[in-house]
Amino acid sequence: MKKLVLIIAVFATVHITSAQEGNSQEAMIKYNLFKGDYKAKNYDAAYENWLWCLDNSPKLSVNIYKLGITIAKHSLANAAEADKPAAMDLVKRVFDQRIQYYPKKLAKVYSDYADFLSKNNASDEAVFEKLEKSYQADPSKMGVKSIYRYFEFVTKKNKQENVQLIFDTYDVLLTAVEDKLNYYAKKLDTYSAKEEAGNKLTAREKKLQKAYTNNSRAIGTVEAGLDKIIVDLSTCERLIPMYTRDFEENKGNGAWLKSAVSRMYKKECTEDPLYDTLVEAYVAAEPSPEASVFYAGILLKHNDFDKAKGYFEKAVEQEEDANKRAGYLYKIAQIMKKKGRKAEARSYAYKAIKNKRSMGKAYLLIASLYASSANSCGKSEFEKKMVYVAALDKARIAQKVDPANARTAKKYVKSYQSSVPSKKLIFTEGVASGSPFKIGCWIGETVKIP
Repeated sequence: MKKLVLIIAVFATVHITSAQEGNSQEAMIKYNLFKGDYKAKNYDAAYENWLWCLDNSPKLSVNIYKLGITIAKHSLANAAEADKPAAMDLVKRVFDQRIQYYPKKLAKVYSDYADFLSKNNASDEAVFEKLEKSYQADPSKMGVKSIYRYFEFVTKKNKQENVQLIFDTYDVLLTAVEDKLNYYAKKLDTYSAKEEAGNKLTAREKKLQKAYTNNSRAIGTVEAGLDKIIVDLSTCERLIPMYTRDFEENKGNGAWLKSAVSRMYKKECTEDPLYDTLVEAYVAAEPSPEASVFYAGILLKHNDFDKAKGYFEKAVEQEEDANKRAGYLYKIAQIMKKKGRKAEARSYAYKAIKNKRSMGKAYLLIASLYASSANSCGKSEFEKKMVYVAALDKARIAQKVDPANARTAKKYVKSYQSSVPSKKLIFTEGVASGSPFKIGCWIGETVKIP
């Protein structure tokens, strides 16, 4: 009897294994067939074999979902009106099964899911639910549109009762945006250096260069959008009482202090005594290159320039990452500009550019320094207007090298173009277009007469 039971068990096991192997073989055949049709962009032909895999072998490969979402969306786009609801459900099913069977690294999946729902008239609550899961998974992997949309939702839900949550979310999202921009900047800088050295980019490099440029522009727009949303909330009148209230509880919290100091600095609330208190607490709680930069700014405010310079240099020396170092140098340039130390501001801006070739903001800072010196660096109308030519040159470089800030740079270009010497003025001055002209005073730069 025992032998009979054993024989039946073995037979059953062999039968099940054989069935599984048969199913696996069929699955692989159908998987490869749909994948081939997908690569040929023949989504209609791929549909049947792909759907079989989705139904019968959902864990065979993550490509069932990565590639399948395109097939499902194609089916939805081409469905008859009566079939739209079923086609819509199929797209949702692809997202849901992807989340069920491959539950890791889902930030981009949830982000794409939210984008799909938003485009197809889902409720704000349904969209926000997916965005919240994306944000919790990894803010840096959220799609560009999702970052902006999520921050809009958070602001609307909390602007009356929890402004601090809005600020915290902004800080996280801004860091994610800056990380993306720095990644693209490094890639674009590499390609620029190669081209400037007289070497041609490969076809693949040109394709990537175009993609990184477009992505940088899109993310730059989002960054500006985030700032626009928060600008009304983060006024000195709102920040100072709020940070005064919460300081004692957070005076040892480096992350909170960094956020408070950065926001007070950006909104130019630096003359209030609270700013000095926050910076000193930040330096004590979390010594860092960035903290040193802010502390040096306080020293400058109290005219202790030599000591401030030491802290600036210390901050730059401590930072190993070139992009971050460029950011600190740019911040130093901004502080110098505010103190009216124009030549030093320009010097630090150029140092920032040396560390990050595509830092358009640094070129625009130099441009604004030049423009603000037009009256003091020129005696005649012609000489004053030639200063705007120098400013225009820097703004044009910013527009060229930094896709993320191209829109801002374009505004600078338009503004300075309206202030350069006219043809009539050039003729009256008795000089030739295209000839060199040396600008005096602290600028000391030679430009071409337009």
